[in-house]
Amino acid sequence: MPYARITLHKGKSESYLRALADGLFQAMHESFETPATDRFQVIHQVEPGELIYDRDYLGGPRSQDFVHIAITVGRPRDAQTKQRFYQHAVTLLAQNTGIDPEDVMIVVHTTASEDWSFGGGRQGITAAQVLS
Repeated sequence: MPYARITLHKGKSESYLRALADGLFQAMHESFETPATDRFQVIHQVEPGELIYDRDYLGGPRSQDFVHIAITVGRPRDAQTKQRFYQHAVTLLAQNTGIDPEDVMIVVHTTASEDWSFGGGRQGITAAQVLS
């Protein structure tokens, strides 16, 4: 049940945005074993000056192509699984869009099942449904 928010500067084509979203979902599906039908993503495009980031902090250099990805998941993953996911994601995003891996920042947040309502005002999901 991951929910991904992708934030980047305005100006990219619809095909670029789709390739970005597709590459991220593929990495989540393959690394986090997210079901193929469990896809929830939002792309936020912001004006210059509305996405503030250090161009060299713990990596870089970062360019105007910088993308911030915040992913909320239900089930915790261990550090090794997350590291494999980060590596797989930046590789796929580079292949799909040409983005430099240094321009991709990913943050994974974990929540409990009762923190979600997928519709109808129903809270959470059962333990048997927690697949992602």
